[in-house]
Amino acid sequence: MNIAQIIARRTASDIIACDCHTPVSEVVQTLATRRIGALPVMRDGRVVGIVSERDVIYRLADRGKECLDVPVEEIMTSPAVTVEPSTTIDEALGMMTRRRFRHFPVLDNGALVAFISIGDLVKHKMDEVQHEAEALRNYIQAV
Repeated sequence: MNIAQIIARRTASDIIACDCHTPVSEVVQTLATRRIGALPVMRDGRVVGIVSERDVIYRLADRGKECLDVPVEEIMTSPAVTVEPSTTIDEALGMMTRRRFRHFPVLDNGALVAFISIGDLVKHKMDEVQHEAEALRNYIQAV
């Protein structure tokens, strides 16, 4: 199983992103109103970083509320660690676990095609396990 299966029904218009010049206060508003944990940060159509709730919290602790007025590029995590549609779900989960983050921009030939979270990956794994369990139950009942 790979990332392409998770994003098959998504379109680029489903992606919520921000420009690198967007003020942090606007990013915070987007995260809160959309109830999401992170956004890809774009410059000239390319992913240049990711901004997450953690980035905001750490900068607030370091710099105080003044960080809300700066462009998001000043607080984002960069460079963004990305995956491709061909990346397996297990590889992606392993990278998230080792590197301790929860979101991936999905790039296809350098273009952002999706933004996935650890929740997307775990849900897919759980669905897969449930499907396998059902298949085993059916097999055992048939024997």
